[in-house]
Amino acid sequence: MPPIEFLQSWYLAQCDGEWEHALGVTIETLDNPGWMVTIDLAGTPLEDHPMPPVRRELSPNDWLVCGVDHNRFRGQGDGQKLGEIIDIFQKWAAAKPGSRRSPR
Repeated sequence: MPPIEFLQSWYLAQCDGEWEHALGVTIETLDNPGWMVTIDLAGTPLEDHPMPPVRRELSPNDWLVCGVDHNRFRGQGDGQKLGEIIDIFQKWAAAKPGSRRSPR
């Protein structure tokens, strides 16, 4: 499944009438320029699930940092890395059995 479709599906599977009111997914731009993706994991099957950090800094214009901290997946990267950040989340989330709730 393409990463953006996975993220949409994962998000919808977490929506239970409560989770989406206080938590969710945020995609922002950075001023260096770049992207920041924050995905709340509290209340999902991924809560408290560790993730090995991903860090690649090849140059000021080619970099990526992803990890989990305080029950949030956080991915940041240069302006060409949005898809790769979501792909890293997808691979990590899909590797955990039961990581997707059934949609309600």
